[in-house]
Amino acid sequence: MLKLGEKGAILQRDNKTYAVAPHIPCGVITPELLRRIADVSEKYNAKAIKITGAARIAIVGIEEEHIDQVWDELQLEKGAAVGLCVRSVRACPGTTFCKVGRQDALGIGMELDKRYHAKELPGKFKMAVSGCHLSCAESWVRDIGLIGKKDGWTVVIGGNVGAEPRIAEEIVSGLDDAEVLKVVDKLVQCYQKNAEKRERLGKTIERIGMAPFEDAIK
Repeated sequence: MLKLGEKGAILQRDNKTYAVAPHIPCGVITPELLRRIADVSEKYNAKAIKITGAARIAIVGIEEEHIDQVWDELQLEKGAAVGLCVRSVRACPGTTFCKVGRQDALGIGMELDKRYHAKELPGKFKMAVSGCHLSCAESWVRDIGLIGKKDGWTVVIGGNVGAEPRIAEEIVSGLDDAEVLKVVDKLVQCYQKNAEKRERLGKTIERIGMAPFEDAIK
């Protein structure tokens, strides 16, 4: 029998009900999907429907005996909301919709989500893709952040929020789409090789320095 965490269910403050957070890549959703979430939430008497900081939609207040039925009827992948893995990738509208976008944040964000969402790593790992220097996806406080500029992508690493917030450090700039995807892959591999258990990328950098990551992307 699966543990509740493996079922994508998060125990709530009342210690009786659960929240489920379907995976919604880069927060892009359709009217049909919104209706399905609303119907399931109503059917199982959810206490709230909450848009999360990771651009998911959490259905809050589900009884334990209904968790399997909720997932069956949602017909959606479970969001990686807990555990030592890559969480949902955040992305701004980029050049798809935003008039100030410099690079295709949604396109790159969707590709990163496809490649890495729920990938197991030594620690919790977050990515964000911002289409311009305004960094609306908060790329500067993510383990790996991409920032679109006129001459291409800038990559920053080691950022996070939490009890000990940390601003990321720039590692490379001026990359096209194909190059930035290769760089992200090398950085993830380097982190996977060098990080200690439960260590965020920023802590790994503080322990071993930037040099191994700089060498990895050469």
